[in-house]
Amino acid sequence: MTAKKKILITGGTGTVARAYIKKYPHNDYYSISRGEKSVSKARRDLPNVKFYIASITDSYAVERIFSTVKPDIVIHTAAMKHVDIAEDNPTECMTINIIGTMNIVRSSINNDVPITVGISTDKACSPTNVYGMSKHLMEKIFLEHNTNKNRFSVCRFGNVAHSNGSVFPYWIEQAANNKKLLLTDEKMNRLMFPPAAAATLINKTINMTEESGGGFVCSYKMKSMNMYEAAKIISENIEIVGLRPGEKLNEKLISKKELNYSYLEGEYIILKQHENKDSNRLLEEYSSATAEMMTKEEMQEIIFGN
Repeated sequence: MTAKKKILITGGTGTVARAYIKKYPHNDYYSISRGEKSVSKARRDLPNVKFYIASITDSYAVERIFSTVKPDIVIHTAAMKHVDIAEDNPTECMTINIIGTMNIVRSSINNDVPITVGISTDKACSPTNVYGMSKHLMEKIFLEHNTNKNRFSVCRFGNVAHSNGSVFPYWIEQAANNKKLLLTDEKMNRLMFPPAAAATLINKTINMTEESGGGFVCSYKMKSMNMYEAAKIISENIEIVGLRPGEKLNEKLISKKELNYSYLEGEYIILKQHENKDSNRLLEEYSSATAEMMTKEEMQEIIFGN
């Protein structure tokens, strides 16, 4: 993507949206966000972005904004993202992540948006919690509505370091105040990458959608981080507190049943809706248990490099 575009981002005050805007500043940006406080702060940091305050669950507001902006590209990042909060509030999670998604899809179609990219998560792969289930359905909704006229694709992320809810800023603050770092389990691993890499993945997905059509899920061979080893980089004062509701020790990015639909393009993993008969596919499921583990130096860069 090289020509200047009008890009509308839902959840445009979030970490991933900010990283994308800063990495690709030549476009015209518009944001839908529901938090007045976050919008006020983001306007100071991103003066070139036009911000609209609205919830994606408000179909009227979403349609009005789409019809006003007439975007070339929509990046749908807005969602309820915290696993434990979603477990306690399943109705609200589904309202935001499913009804909100349907409002974005409908407005993209109604306003002839050529490309719409949705942000998903490794928790959508073989989901076992409310958040993962909602994102699994979000992926299905996007792929279902893909046409030659209105192209829909999905990015499937692992954990984005220093995003909203990331444990690293909390741990760093705890260590600075000589408090214990709370960790769920010594064996917990997470697929992890920085916001700038997340922005690159989104841009890769947009370019692929523009060049060859949508209807796919794009991911990346991110490395795995052992969270106990990561915590020890910050402080040795660690307390094991056990898994929170909905949590798992390891997360899958690509499941066993998806292997036959996987296509490898360098470090990128593409899931298409037709089977891959060639050799350029994954041979085993990709997860935080099977991925290459980060070195201590790589973990330090992730933890302190933002």
